[in-house]
Amino acid sequence: MTLNPPYSTQPGKRYPPGTQVHSDGINFCVFSQQATAVTLVLYASADSLEPFQIFELDPGHHRTFFFWHVFVEDLPAGVHYTWRMDGPSDTEDSGERFNPNKELIDPWARAVTDSLWDRKSSCATPDITPGMRGIVLQELDDYDWAEDVQAHHLSEHNIIYELHVGGFTRHASSQVTHPGTFAGMIEKIPYLQSLGVTAVELMPIMAFDVQDVPEGVAQRGLDNYWGYSTHSFFSPHPHYCVTPLEGTHKDEFRDMVKALHQAGICVILDVVFNHTAEGGADGPVINFKGMGNAIYYHLEGDDRSLYRDYTGCGNTFNCNHPLVTHFIVDCLEYWVNDMHVDGFRFDLASALVRGEDGKPMHHAPVTWAIEFSSALSQTHLIAEAWDAGGLYQVGGFPGFRWAEWNGRYRDVMRRFVRGDPGIIGEVATRLSGSSDLYQPAGRLPINSINFITCHDGFTLYDTVSYHHKNNQANGEDNRDGHNDNLTWNCGEEGDTPDANILRLRAQQAKNFMAILLLSQGVPMLWAGDEVLRSQQGNNNAYCQDNELNWFDWDLIEKNQDMLRFTREMIALRKRHPSLMRRRFLTGQQQPDQAQADIVWHGKKLDEPLWDDPTARILGFTLQGVDDNETDLHVLMNMCEGALDIHLPTHHESPWRLAVDTGQATPQDIHPPESMTVLPSARYTLQAHSVVVFEH
Repeated sequence: MTLNPPYSTQPGKRYPPGTQVHSDGINFCVFSQQATAVTLVLYASADSLEPFQIFELDPGHHRTFFFWHVFVEDLPAGVHYTWRMDGPSDTEDSGERFNPNKELIDPWARAVTDSLWDRKSSCATPDITPGMRGIVLQELDDYDWAEDVQAHHLSEHNIIYELHVGGFTRHASSQVTHPGTFAGMIEKIPYLQSLGVTAVELMPIMAFDVQDVPEGVAQRGLDNYWGYSTHSFFSPHPHYCVTPLEGTHKDEFRDMVKALHQAGICVILDVVFNHTAEGGADGPVINFKGMGNAIYYHLEGDDRSLYRDYTGCGNTFNCNHPLVTHFIVDCLEYWVNDMHVDGFRFDLASALVRGEDGKPMHHAPVTWAIEFSSALSQTHLIAEAWDAGGLYQVGGFPGFRWAEWNGRYRDVMRRFVRGDPGIIGEVATRLSGSSDLYQPAGRLPINSINFITCHDGFTLYDTVSYHHKNNQANGEDNRDGHNDNLTWNCGEEGDTPDANILRLRAQQAKNFMAILLLSQGVPMLWAGDEVLRSQQGNNNAYCQDNELNWFDWDLIEKNQDMLRFTREMIALRKRHPSLMRRRFLTGQQQPDQAQADIVWHGKKLDEPLWDDPTARILGFTLQGVDDNETDLHVLMNMCEGALDIHLPTHHESPWRLAVDTGQATPQDIHPPESMTVLPSARYTLQAHSVVVFEH
């Protein structure tokens, strides 16, 4: 890039926000209703200490309504830029925090860098230059999508795999060329294909502040690994790029999306519109605070220097202000139209339905605008249907096609597998797609995202190995993370040489995986669970950018039995459309059917133990959806002892054993070609086991 300052200007245009590159220059535009003076600052690079040109905008020529704009003639793409704004700063009355000495990054910037950023100094010294900058990208690019289209899997066919882009390939065992990047992800696509998942749900990849952690955590050399601290919603995270200083963010991300689509895998982004990296009153000013604090955030009514915090992160984004709603929808449409993303999972989504007064709204403008956007009409929308302010909306999140992380599914399945008695009825309801939550409002089983584990909490192996969290490494005296995890350590806390306990833990992990993939709804796996990855009991590893969190690829060989079991369970689900129904089961026999779509059992056939407070066994027979699919007979025994069980005998063909988690590998699961016919209509269920039969 060759620069020839000084550059001349024209008034420019108020649309679109952000930057727009033309053959004869660049248009810059930013929104600020209360600003009284606005300055554009241009830098040659991310680490330039001084700008090469500064433009003070004249409100008479460079302001239209509340948009400030300027066209810089002959300026090439690739320059870095910030804004300065002056205006009211009477925080208690107006809630505004303008500071003419602060340099702000453009909320609409398509690429940002943070090589000079120092969060601690920015918080401590009000006038310090932040060190984050936007990059002007060439909008009229010639990126070759190679006829790429969104991977439109039907929701009921999806098997979601939640992963962290950095941690997936950062471990030395990954042996990729560029560890911890979008490019590194591409090299691991064959593994995802072999596993059989249909969608990846990427933890936050929009640019976030890696330095946003409590002081005690930072003193340990730890940082914000998970990424739930977004500051630039249009920009891919620069630390996941190979050459971010060159502004390659978009192309590197798009290369990954295109490669995943070519493998038939959807891309779902975990997005964080409930709060931003600017924190509360003592947090830094990065962009929104310095451009329109009273618009972008929920503020207290009596003292507008204080932030309402429904997120546990210091601030709450004011999502239902018209401008903020527009910003969010515009952002999502950008990621779909320009980046070919297939869907979104909304972190603490219940914060999005709060009105400007902080109260929940059933007809929240932002959620309905997302639902009815034509650009987003074919995307997957997933809500984490709660927030940190006590609003819990699982089963009742506003909207119809929004799926929800089903926390109630997770909790009851953890209780069931660890051996809690008397919950058989709810287990059956969750297995069947949670009709109690979704059917009354006309919603479907696909509205339920079923999961046992996710990034937040214990891994699957730790769920069967720890009763107590072990978060001392986080530097918060083990106060962080959930205290009640509904887990069972199988007899000893943490690491153990006891072979019997280790065998039981592996069996319990298989029980969880089997139940998850036998349930109606959409299953979601947490990356590494298929190879029994452990975080040593840390159930809040948000700040551990190290081997505690990274995917250890050596586990593929070490725990190949669990990996094989997971792959075969995914394959079993895929060959049984009856496990992927779009409509709820009825339990009734239809005129054209030989039996009901599902029949429940207990220790005896057709006698489920709904009212038995000691019951820990549940079975069901699931009818195939057509003549090409065999029926399934599933038995789950979470008792301490083995049980002798009769199998249904009214079928013309004999039962074949498909799964028995009580057996050692390779007898724990059989592909169709290796299934054996049962010699009789009786079978012994081992303690703590899941068994599946096919015809």
